[in-house]
Amino acid sequence: MSNSTIKIIPAIDIIEGKCVRLSQGDYNQKKVYNENPLEVAKSFEDHGIEHLHLVDLDGAKSAKVINYAVLEKIAGQTNLKIDFGGGVKSDEDIKKVLESGANHVTAGSIAVKNPETVYRWIQDFGPEKIILGADVRDRKIAINGWKEDSGLELFEFLEKFTERGVSTSICTDISKDGMMSGSSIELYSAILEEFPDLQLIASGGVSSMEEVIELQGKGLFGAIVGKAIYEGQISLIDIANFYK
Repeated sequence: MSNSTIKIIPAIDIIEGKCVRLSQGDYNQKKVYNENPLEVAKSFEDHGIEHLHLVDLDGAKSAKVINYAVLEKIAGQTNLKIDFGGGVKSDEDIKKVLESGANHVTAGSIAVKNPETVYRWIQDFGPEKIILGADVRDRKIAINGWKEDSGLELFEFLEKFTERGVSTSICTDISKDGMMSGSSIELYSAILEEFPDLQLIASGGVSSMEEVIELQGKGLFGAIVGKAIYEGQISLIDIANFYK
């Protein structure tokens, strides 16, 4: 895989230890796809996928990490490079998540509400361990499982953390997430124009391999794909062929 090839990053979202998907972050619009997330992760690895976005939705809701066991299993039984998010709020949480096998931690709500904590994590664990989670509605950052609008402007948020050395950000357009209606390519282009060195990962609405190729052409570092895989719009064989 060359450095310029976009990284296709499947998402596994966890509720009660099961692999689920929500629509627009709504816990009432939950669909269980597999009772065994490890099985799902292994099937990704079998198709040449190297990266995984693992989200503890129980953790996001309760403001502390809940599903450590799922992370430990996947990290222990695959070679996937895992970025983990959802409920990482304390020093204890981030230490345990990294000890449990995550390669990176996604800092979202905590980076908005308590930036000093994340600045300290950047210093203690290294900026390469922190991925900035920018969940966006109308270019404003949303927090707490997308239930709350922080009022913080997206570009202001990105600037604060890139100045501290963070080089990677997952940007999710909430209006697109789980809808399989296409991602916010215009928004991503605008971000990369302003932050050309940012390793930007698209999230929300990615629904076809054609779109993945379009995102690659715009200079995106990665694309998180969730429901499109689980609903069969993007097959694992398509992904495997993309990397050949």
